[in-house]
This record gives sequence, structure tokens and C-alpha cells, in this order.
Amino acid sequence: MYINAMNWSQVEEHIKKDDRCIFPLGCIEQHAHLSLGTDMILSEKIAMDAAEPLGIPVFPAMPYGLTAGFVDFPGTISLRIRTYIAFIEDILDGLYHSGFRRILIVNGHGGNAPAGVVISEWMNRNRDASVKMYDWWRAPKTMAKVLEIDSRASHASWMENFPWTRLEGVVQPQHVKDCVDLNGLARVDAGRKRERLGDGCCHGLYERPDTDMLAIWEIAVEETRAQLENDWH
Repeated sequence: MYINAMNWSQVEEHIKKDDRCIFPLGCIEQHAHLSLGTDMILSEKIAMDAAEPLGIPVFPAMPYGLTAGFVDFPGTISLRIRTYIAFIEDILDGLYHSGFRRILIVNGHGGNAPAGVVISEWMNRNRDASVKMYDWWRAPKTMAKVLEIDSRASHASWMENFPWTRLEGVVQPQHVKDCVDLNGLARVDAGRKRERLGDGCCHGLYERPDTDMLAIWEIAVEETRAQLENDWH
């Protein structure tokens, strides 16, 4: 249930019987030939698909994240860490003040990992709340399906090329991109990252059949829904 489809009194009544909600995290960053909003699109859609049959409110995805390494690709926006920490804390405070006590943060961007520390500190101050940060693509069954289909999966490769992240009229390259030195990539500035990455994809195919992508998506939605239904503390 998208929060934009509710008014305040409906939220108030809903919380009386169910204090769960979802807050997706995304990022606006280069994804080679895919949308700059790929991480935001995926986290919000998987949250919506997982929550829909349960009637759990989904808040709009936070579009901006931590992606300093890609800022030399035009359109990429990276927050400063102190800005990001404050934003996460303010959103959690707002959700808590509204009455939500079980909050699933569906993360769509690996660079947002520092949010996990912020969440731990926040829960120490709000001990009647339970917050789970969940990297949807790293879930065991989802990642197993990705590796079963093609282990050559990376940032901006086929594994992020879903019908809702590709751009109309943009033709995807058909070759297999060789793997860049990922360890070396982590030790250089944004300018040299762009030089080494070229189009922005790390390695592998750029696309696979939609039958493969939808099979991954189905599993990912099921695993995300299980996070909503189980293991709250």
C-alpha cells in the first residue's frame, strides 16, 4: 500500500492494528546503459510488490545515497555521510512518532551500508522499536538464483537490467564485458574509476531474457515478503 494513497487518519487507524511499514533506500548513480534511478526503482518496486497482499504501507524510496566513487559520471548524486546520517535519523524519528514500531528498510544500493550503524544506534535510543535493514539482492535464495543463471553478474550488468530499469530506445551492448580489477577500483578516485570502467558496467553480459529476470524477481519478492512476516524482535 503506497503511503501516497493514504491520508493521515487512515494511517492512524491502520497503525492501531499493524505497526509495520517499509522505507526503501535507493541512489541516483550511473548504471551504464540503464536508468540512473535503478537502485531507487528496484528497492521501491520490490517493497511495493512484497507489501501489497499484506496491506503494509510503503513510503517513497529515498532517492539519494552514498556513491562518491561514481560522481564523475554526470547525473550521479552523492550525499555527504553526515547529511545521510541525519536524513536516516530524521526519517526513523518521523516513522516512530507516527506510531510505527516495526520498520523494514529495503535497501537497493550497496554503498548505503553505513545506514546499518545509524539504525543500531537509533534502536538503542528507541528500544521498543525493531528495524531491519535488508539488501534485497543479497538475500540467499535471490542470490542463488542469480548465480544459477549467470555468475558473471555485477554492477550495471544484466542482473540489474529489468523491464523497469531499462530505458526506451537504448540498445544494450551484446558482448560480455571483461572484469575490471575491483580491488584496484576501490583504491582510486572517481575520475580514475570512470576511466577504468568506461561505460560504468563492471563485468558480464548487459542483458538476459526477461524470463530469467522475472524468475529472479519472483524469488526476491517472496524473500522480501518473508522479512515483513517473520523475525521481528
